Amino acid sequence: MSEAVPEPGTLEVLVDADACPVKDETYKVAFRHGVRVIVFANAPILVPRDPLIERVVVPSGPDVADDRIAERARPGSVVVTADIPLASRCVKAGAQVIAPDGRILDDRTIGPALAMRDLMTDLRSAGMSTSGPKPFTPRDRSAFLSALDLALVRAKRAGFVAG
Repeated sequence: MSEAVPEPGTLEVLVDADACPVKDETYKVAFRHGVRVIVFANAPILVPRDPLIERVVVPSGPDVADDRIAERARPGSVVVTADIPLASRCVKAGAQVIAPDGRILDDRTIGPALAMRDLMTDLRSAGMSTSGPKPFTPRDRSAFLSALDLALVRAKRAGFVAG
């Protein structure tokens, strides 16, 4: 399936699907709002059969899915990703970004998130053992559901229309 370019002013959700723990939650909220979801992955994954859901399988390789998402991100996009560098690119493009744990990544929060990511990368490179990400919890899932719903409501109030 090829990606259709959205009309200006159209609201859509872009999902960085590889290892995303909230795909089903994303579909649920998007269906309720009548919003199109585009799921980007490096390998075929199952998605609901629905005209509002599009699956885009990209060639494998470093950052291929991220590059496609970043190219697509714009005002009117809500991006779901835990990838901080991708989130930064999407924020710069004017998209709203939500991490799977419900954290909002925006102009105010992306700088500290990038700094923390870089610090942890440097510590690991220096041989220090780091704890890695915390386990995903039901509270994270609930926070994500609320954050995505709120993002879609705000986008609609700002004049973006479901597409």
